[in-house]
Amino acid sequence: MTPRIFGITGWKNSGKTTLTVKLVGELTRRGWKVSTVKHAHHDFDIDKEGTDSFRHRKAGAGEVAIVSDRRWALMHELVSEREPTLVDIIARFAPCDLILVEGYKREGHKKIETRRTEGRSGERLTTGDPSIVAIASDYPILDEKVPVHELDDIAALADLIERETELSR
Repeated sequence: MTPRIFGITGWKNSGKTTLTVKLVGELTRRGWKVSTVKHAHHDFDIDKEGTDSFRHRKAGAGEVAIVSDRRWALMHELVSEREPTLVDIIARFAPCDLILVEGYKREGHKKIETRRTEGRSGERLTTGDPSIVAIASDYPILDEKVPVHELDDIAALADLIERETELSR
């Protein structure tokens, strides 16, 4: 099964994470099984110093799985490897109806561009990215070639994602 992929992209502080979280909530409320990918441009750690799994990694384990009866996580250290591609990451996912991708602005999947008044840049991503099919903004935009939605109009944005990815029951 080829997963349906749809992205949320934009500059720093443009509302990507908030929109992604709200869309996950709305789409799962509608009955879809949704997974997400979040791209980070910086060093991050989901583990905490002092935990057993942290100690395993610091001792040199290349992969560490932490498992409970509620969830599991696999941490993979990129010691001398390149960052995996989005395709590589998606290949590891369990089957689902939709994968929402936050970030990865240079990838070719369909996307919504987020814009906020307080965002980092006024630079339009739509100018150089034909895969952006809509904009979600907290201010009026009149001169775009793609539909513009209110950043908080979650129902309309979820409808758009369902249409664009051909999700239907």
